[in-house]
Amino acid sequence: MDIVDCILADHDRQRRWFAALDEARDDLESAGKIFKRLRDHLEAHAMAEETYFYPTLLKLGKGALDSDSADETTEDAIDDHNKIANAADAALNEEVGSDAWWECVDKANYQNSAHLSEEERQGLTDFRRRVPLEERIRLGLKYLAFEASHVTDVERKEKDPEAYIEANQGA
Repeated sequence: MDIVDCILADHDRQRRWFAALDEARDDLESAGKIFKRLRDHLEAHAMAEETYFYPTLLKLGKGALDSDSADETTEDAIDDHNKIANAADAALNEEVGSDAWWECVDKANYQNSAHLSEEERQGLTDFRRRVPLEERIRLGLKYLAFEASHVTDVERKEKDPEAYIEANQGA
């Protein structure tokens, strides 16, 4: 399976889980469970992208649409991953269903939505244009295996976008 397809499927799943949270406002037990699973998925998704997608984009990408370079696309994405994780982690420190909890959930949703549209427009477009299909399929299988081994209790460490780019440009 093409890594681009894997990422797009994850994006759809994330949008649906955030929509489910909106529908679970009167069912806090479900909301808490949905959010915990969503948060773990967001972490595993970011880690899988940072392991398999972005190093290859840095190596072969040139920038697409409103991004001038693969470096710019990657820097924005790593920064977005940090913002999403920080908002989601903040929710873990609040009582499920409280106003503060919903504020954190809404912030995570906002950060994630902005990231998804940018990534789909820039990074995924650049990747499809520049990475051969055979390589995308090879990476897709690795990506899926990584996510499968990081289903729950995922802890992603915040990354410095510039240090990430420097470490992965020669990968």
